[in-house]
Amino acid sequence: MTSFFDFDVSKSPLCKSIIAVLCLIRPDFPSDFVIKELEERVEEARLYISSETKIHFKLKKLIELFYGYWKFGGATGIYKLSDVIWLDNVLKTRKGTAVSLGAIFLHIAQQLYLPLMPVIFPTQLILRFDEFGKEAWLINPFNGETLSKHILEVWLKGNISPTAELYKNDLEKAQYLTVIRKMLNMLKNALIDEKKMELALNVSNVLLKINPNDPYEIRDRGLIYAQLECNHVALTDLIYFIEHCPEDPISELIKIQIHAIENKKMTLH
Repeated sequence: MTSFFDFDVSKSPLCKSIIAVLCLIRPDFPSDFVIKELEERVEEARLYISSETKIHFKLKKLIELFYGYWKFGGATGIYKLSDVIWLDNVLKTRKGTAVSLGAIFLHIAQQLYLPLMPVIFPTQLILRFDEFGKEAWLINPFNGETLSKHILEVWLKGNISPTAELYKNDLEKAQYLTVIRKMLNMLKNALIDEKKMELALNVSNVLLKINPNDPYEIRDRGLIYAQLECNHVALTDLIYFIEHCPEDPISELIKIQIHAIENKKMTLH
């Protein structure tokens, strides 16, 4: 598994794709440990839910195992955001984000033939279980709790806008590539905040392989290059953004950044 692009993401298990991506970003990423750990979790879960015959109750038991006995959940206190995104660390500490916890839970569920799917809700990733003739069961991957439509509406109004409304397409199944991009964007921002610019650059380059002409990602890469004092390539990326998004409000700030880099280059010469 040397390259994320060696296989079709849409047909590969989500965790397999994420592991491949993380290997590209972090040369020391322990993929063998993560794969072995996931396999052991799947087998333990298979035994734990085996007494149930109905899919609905199998999923209920898996939630009980994952969040109750294994104690996976959201991190509290002081922690680095990247630590709750790297899958190896999440499996060791059992603390993660909605995306990292959701990816692990989803992997186990799917290996057990439980029809669970990811949903990129406007505020966070959630999990959806559809059973014939019943309303969709929506699950919060932070704690395994059931999410009602009322709770989701409160999230929207509190995080997006007091006038925001819940629409049917807010709960549509997300493509795996969309989930991976969300995870990578979170990881990139975390690494930038932690001043781990080389790793952040690796994330940005992977995102640009997914969408090579995204001016916003090219802008972010340019800002990372500027932090690394690779001024020539930083200018190329930032100018590309200005040319392709001249109406964007942030363009004026990017122009200031470009001017500062150009002045720095002149001073050095």
